[in-house]
Amino acid sequence: MKIGNLELGNTPLFLAPMEDVTYKSFRWMCKKFGADVMYTEFVSSEALVRDIQKTREKMHLFEFDRPVAIQIYGHNIESMVRAAQVAEESQPDFIDINFGCPMKKIIRHGAGSAMLKDLPKMQQMAAEIVKAVNVPVTAKTRLGWTAGDTPILEAAERLQDAGIEALAIHGRTREQLYTGVADWSLIGEVKNHPNIRIPIIGNGDINSGEQAKRLLDETGVDGLMIGRGAIGRPWLFREVKHYLSTGEEFPQPTVAEVVDVLKEQMFMNLEWKDNERSGILMMRRHFAKYFPGLPNFRELKIALLRAETNDEVNKILVKIVEQYGEYRLDFNNSSLK
Repeated sequence: MKIGNLELGNTPLFLAPMEDVTYKSFRWMCKKFGADVMYTEFVSSEALVRDIQKTREKMHLFEFDRPVAIQIYGHNIESMVRAAQVAEESQPDFIDINFGCPMKKIIRHGAGSAMLKDLPKMQQMAAEIVKAVNVPVTAKTRLGWTAGDTPILEAAERLQDAGIEALAIHGRTREQLYTGVADWSLIGEVKNHPNIRIPIIGNGDINSGEQAKRLLDETGVDGLMIGRGAIGRPWLFREVKHYLSTGEEFPQPTVAEVVDVLKEQMFMNLEWKDNERSGILMMRRHFAKYFPGLPNFRELKIALLRAETNDEVNKILVKIVEQYGEYRLDFNNSSLK
């Protein structure tokens, strides 16, 4: 697979852009375990145009990230063009346009998946951004707005005509948010349509190596994108690669092994953030996902989610290892919610 002149090999694995998730420490862990392509958290075009420092910090890239994209979102074409030019200054390998976020705070202004209700504007925005920058431009979107309104093929053709060099498709509509089951059949229809020449990346519900292989075989997509499944489980990329190459599931980790990974992510977060408390608070979403299915774990989990210092967290992790260290977790049956 290629994006512009960027060679990505066969069936590259992409870490999906996720707000308040795909920051430095999490990207590092996913890269360590086999993710091929990184994305930043998505970045507001209006905030970039206004030069908001917190937004600019989201675009801070590291050598371990590469290849990496900065994803931008917005509803105003002029602001999006300017934001793409500002993002290009951070020297990403490509720029991605968010046409898929379903959250109210994004769509109420006409951005994200709301663009699926105005395909001519989506095409015009993409075309203007492609003309304005010198790096490849890609896009991420959904199947449509509702179950009865899924114009993904037309959207893909329009984006291809606009100069987009790859398209990631999440197999849900905006109406679904993250409920129900991702529909990969429509992703496959886009990939295998004779008019589509750009690479198609499939996204939605990948939670095991076996599932990734089945979806790949059913659709023939060029790449696979993993999002929520990797939260609290960054080694999912390693599991998928192992299954694709051997046809066998990679052994699930023990609790002691999981704690070692969690500590590494937490240490990098604390090193990166300007104060200990904010570094710990950013980890809470990950803490909640790292230990699925442990019996009688509620009290320790609550304590972990309430901890505010590195010392508190480490004391709880010691207790977890003492009590569950050799317990082998089952992430394949864990919830993505």
